[in-house]
Amino acid sequence: MAGTSAFALALTGCTPTAPAGASAAPPRQASAPALPLPAPSQAPAADHPPPLTPEEQHIRVLVTQVEAAYARGSADYQKGALADAKVEFDRAVDLMLSCGIDIRANAELQDEFDKIVDLVNGLEMEALKQGNGFVPNEEITPSEAASDITFASDPNLVAKATADLATTKSDLPLVVNDYVASYINFFANTQKGHNTLLHSFQRSGHYKAMIQRILADEGVPQDLIYLAVAESGFQPQAVNRRSRAGGMWQFMPGPYYGLKRDSYVDERFDPEKSTRAYARYMKFLYDQLGDWYLAMAAYDHGAGNIQHEVAKTGYADFWELYKRNELPRETSNYVPEILAAIIVANHPDQYGFSDMTLDPPILTDTVTINYSIDVRLVSDLVGTPVDEIEALNPSLLRMVTPPDSPFDLHLPAGTAALFDQRVALVPEPRRNSWRYHPVVAGDTLASVAEEYRVSTADLAKVNQLTTGDSIASVEALIVPVPPAAEPSAHSRLYTVRRGDTLVTIADRFGVSLRELRSWNNIPSGIRVIPGRRLHVVEPLPIRTAIRHRRATYTAGSRPKLGTGSASRKGASESKPRRDASTRRSPGQASGRPASPAPRKAPSRAAKAGAATRAGTAHKSAGLAKTAQ
Repeated sequence: MAGTSAFALALTGCTPTAPAGASAAPPRQASAPALPLPAPSQAPAADHPPPLTPEEQHIRVLVTQVEAAYARGSADYQKGALADAKVEFDRAVDLMLSCGIDIRANAELQDEFDKIVDLVNGLEMEALKQGNGFVPNEEITPSEAASDITFASDPNLVAKATADLATTKSDLPLVVNDYVASYINFFANTQKGHNTLLHSFQRSGHYKAMIQRILADEGVPQDLIYLAVAESGFQPQAVNRRSRAGGMWQFMPGPYYGLKRDSYVDERFDPEKSTRAYARYMKFLYDQLGDWYLAMAAYDHGAGNIQHEVAKTGYADFWELYKRNELPRETSNYVPEILAAIIVANHPDQYGFSDMTLDPPILTDTVTINYSIDVRLVSDLVGTPVDEIEALNPSLLRMVTPPDSPFDLHLPAGTAALFDQRVALVPEPRRNSWRYHPVVAGDTLASVAEEYRVSTADLAKVNQLTTGDSIASVEALIVPVPPAAEPSAHSRLYTVRRGDTLVTIADRFGVSLRELRSWNNIPSGIRVIPGRRLHVVEPLPIRTAIRHRRATYTAGSRPKLGTGSASRKGASESKPRRDASTRRSPGQASGRPASPAPRKAPSRAAKAGAATRAGTAHKSAGLAKTAQ
């Protein structure tokens, strides 16, 4: 974010950055330490104060805006909304850095700047003592929250859920038994279960309408949306570090499901495209197995494995396989967990979720481009923070779009026309490095050239000016920023930690300070606020040397490209972060569950056309065996 370059005192000439609003709100921390409020700056009292100059008036207005932003951040901080507080604190700093006045040359601004930065840094240190500072951790899924919990069967809850089932409208054949009721109990009657499911439901609002539309298009039951509860908690950039499964639907890396994956793009992280792949894959599994419960189990365990268990027992019935302990513990719990989430979602008030408010849908404009463009230029053109552009385009692995293939670029709603108008001013071959700079009061060719580290002569030439021209009447400048070192497939996101500087980070990754600044649009200085995510391109010899340091990367980092498994998760390690070998069932009731009578297995005759009908390119060992 722009505010994270708060210590680079020489920045000038930018429009103040509005807070990003497209990304899902992170989980709020319960409390925050007490914080000081800055004393408002006041002009010296005078009986007859002299009239203020335009610059002094500008400074007075600016200080008022800065302290208002800090006050809003303080209010968010006190409520425990640390991510929202960080946005406002960054804005307070941005306002000063973009004011067009040399802070170092103005004592009042320098004092205000130092005061705000000191206060924010102090709050960051206090927040770090309680957790992860202003940077929220990726939230665990409800299934992860329940991984080590065991519940006794509750006949009363079974009876209540069974009664609720009579009024539940679902396009799945829902059933309530001890296993499902155990998860309902966890979600309804424990704080941990309630909070994780509540946050999952809230995040679903961003994507619910889109997912429902795609499921309807593909002829898949609408309630299969709740597989995302178990897979990611509706977090589109969730990554399982051990298995490398990624995205809202936790697909394994590999050339499967019709999702594009190369050195520029990984469509597993694109909410809409991955949902389309998910719907088609679920339809494929149903065509193979003839039962939605078995299809859900196969999504977790693999179709070949489920077919093997069906052939072994003679029963094509999930509950019969459950009772016979033929399934891994994780897969046994997978289906009951999803059914419980469906029942709770249909009766939120009955299970303590009356406080649930869905996040608003993410609305975007989409333009299809066939050239490479830097997301920082996109940010310039539509006047939106870089972080928001990145959040709207989570499939991008680099700071630039692919050069040789079409890409659906998502923009904030209502900005497509502005983007088209302004991008035409930048030559297409230069869109992967050049910038667009709106001119503000006080800008000169020299100051803009200094800000972007280009020569004044080059800046003037590109804009058909001479070096002595005034730009007071110019709306914007095209800035000929030279291309940075060519990004590679090994671009990383690094979260700045306490004590880091740009120098230490550059040294850690074996890159130059100039490169690090260029990749992250940091014109000067070496200090950087903890919590900022920096783009780093690792030189090849360094990658091997720092493998042991991978824990420094953020939990949401995109995975390193590789060949990966041929199945969605792999047969024996379906989701290692929830270890199937150690996970205990939340409900191990004895006796036959209250489920439909088991059905004898149908013929295992090949359905070779199913993959084509489902529009899927899945090549797992189990499906390949089935198709023979």
